[in-house]
Amino acid sequence: MDKAQLRRELKNRLLEMDEPQRGEKSRKACQNLVSTLQFQSASAVMMFLSLPHEVDTSEAILHAWQLGKTVVVPKLSWQQRHMIPVQINSLETGFSTGASGLRNPTTGVPIPFEDIDLVVTPGIGFDKKGNRLGLGGSYYDRFFANKKLRAARCGFAFAEQVVDSIPVTERDEPVDFLVIDEGVIYFNNRKGEQDGPLSSQQ
Repeated sequence: MDKAQLRRELKNRLLEMDEPQRGEKSRKACQNLVSTLQFQSASAVMMFLSLPHEVDTSEAILHAWQLGKTVVVPKLSWQQRHMIPVQINSLETGFSTGASGLRNPTTGVPIPFEDIDLVVTPGIGFDKKGNRLGLGGSYYDRFFANKKLRAARCGFAFAEQVVDSIPVTERDEPVDFLVIDEGVIYFNNRKGEQDGPLSSQQ
């Protein structure tokens, strides 16, 4: 199955989920995320502002603020096709919302790449080796390719988004570990080899 077919199939899985189910699974995923050592030890955590069909990051963002962490989100530059990490202090104000439901910060102080300790990454799908399938814009692949970024890379998704294999190219950047509502999967290295079985932290 090629990337386009896989995207369609995985998006359908997400759209089949009802709101109560999505909310409960998001809460479990956030609980698993905030219990990881990588999240606990990070001073600056880069999160994403969820689309309506994605796992909701709000609870993890609020928890990060409660712990005194700096919360960073991507500010997308559509013309230059890249992301700028900016600090946010609210989920209520300072955003524009696109037709897809994507919130983009209109304010926020840019944060140096080297100051980010953990990047929590969306994806339409992830496989059991740490490979990520995005929406096709390659924004995160270009972001991860920046040599100044030393942060741990965390995929964040529902269990329904995990597949056996995702087709990859040399430009595709894997994650170091994957947090889902059913637990946490760690991978050995940036080549995306799995480091043991699913480690549940519920």
